[in-house]
Amino acid sequence: MIDVRPFNTLGGANHGWLNAKHHFSFANHYDPKRMGWGRLRVWNDDEIAAQSGFPPHPHADMEIITYVRTGAITHQDSMGNTGRTGAGDVQVMSAGTGVRHAEYNMENELTTLFQIWIETDRPGAQPSWGQREFPKSDRSGRFTVVASGDPADEALTINADARVLAATLKAGESLSYDLASGRRAYLVPAVGQVEVNGTTLNARDGAGIIDEPTITITAKEDAELVMVDSL
Repeated sequence: MIDVRPFNTLGGANHGWLNAKHHFSFANHYDPKRMGWGRLRVWNDDEIAAQSGFPPHPHADMEIITYVRTGAITHQDSMGNTGRTGAGDVQVMSAGTGVRHAEYNMENELTTLFQIWIETDRPGAQPSWGQREFPKSDRSGRFTVVASGDPADEALTINADARVLAATLKAGESLSYDLASGRRAYLVPAVGQVEVNGTTLNARDGAGIIDEPTITITAKEDAELVMVDSL
């Protein structure tokens, strides 16, 4: 089954400095039919104006992954971490027992990103933060795991039985991904139109996928993909 959530149907809010679209219920947007997708709780499509951002605020017991699409985001937190994550790269924060953080667009251009929240498997864990570059050339034509709860994936570490994957495809290229029984995938093309097992997705549409043993994605135009595989 593939449940398509077109970008133009997503809820959200425009705060001036932040234009946010929510694939699932979030903040003041509530849709009882879209509370999440398994353990995936939040997928926000954010546009953050230049020289603005999220002031310090708290989180606990959530795995928070930020995939930067354009521009860059600068992170600061109560653990003493600071870092700048640029386009195509990823940062993760395991909120654990509690952390305060701020996310600012310090650039002189719009920053766009996906912010993804996955329910933790380790409530009360020590909080942590990490950031890593993922060159698009290394994931051309294939999925690369950018965050995972499995150390064997050699990706950024999260405290959840989940994988966050990214790929780029040239127009006409295809890739396939095996989805284990009982697991769910949520796929969003950051750029480009694709076909997923015969179903068309436009840029920034979401697709909840379950009971599809193999996911085959064909790019109708050059595409950049982000996907979560979780329980």
